[in-house]
Amino acid sequence: MSLSDRESGGGLLELMAVVLIITIFATSAMPLLQEQVAARQIDSVARQFIAHAQFARGQALTLGLTAHIAPLQGGLWDEGWLVSIQCQKSVPKITCLHRPWLMQKSIAPVYFKGGGKQFIDPHLATRGIAFNAAGAAKTAHGGFVANRLILGHERYPHLERQLILGSGGRWRICDPHKDAKSCS
Repeated sequence: MSLSDRESGGGLLELMAVVLIITIFATSAMPLLQEQVAARQIDSVARQFIAHAQFARGQALTLGLTAHIAPLQGGLWDEGWLVSIQCQKSVPKITCLHRPWLMQKSIAPVYFKGGGKQFIDPHLATRGIAFNAAGAAKTAHGGFVANRLILGHERYPHLERQLILGSGGRWRICDPHKDAKSCS
């Protein structure tokens, strides 16, 4: 056996050892990577929901009408939501069309914990957030709505984000595992 044959054989064994080590590291890191992807999915849905809620508030302020963000067909938030305005008899039909501005369908594998029971008007027993012409989130009888929605992930139930609506109409996203004080 020549010297070059022995060198190329040693190189192949070294290469196989390096590939084996890389495979072991990749296999051990995969669950962590998948959990990070799930956390990003939750964050994405949270930002999208807040953007739609802020759009509804902005339309209420701009048009001087009540704007809503509510679950599709009055169901649970998990099924999706839509942003629309509430037409009043005094508003011309040209201004007030009965069609939604924005709609979001199913958000799986992300879901609202508890089916998104939050933001239920105690007087009407309906889910949703209504922003009046001043941009405040109010119930049908004028009470202020301050509440939260909690997002989770089907594969990683310990991951969650809380979407909190403050009294001034500002939203914040809170991770209870990192921000325990600000989530309460």
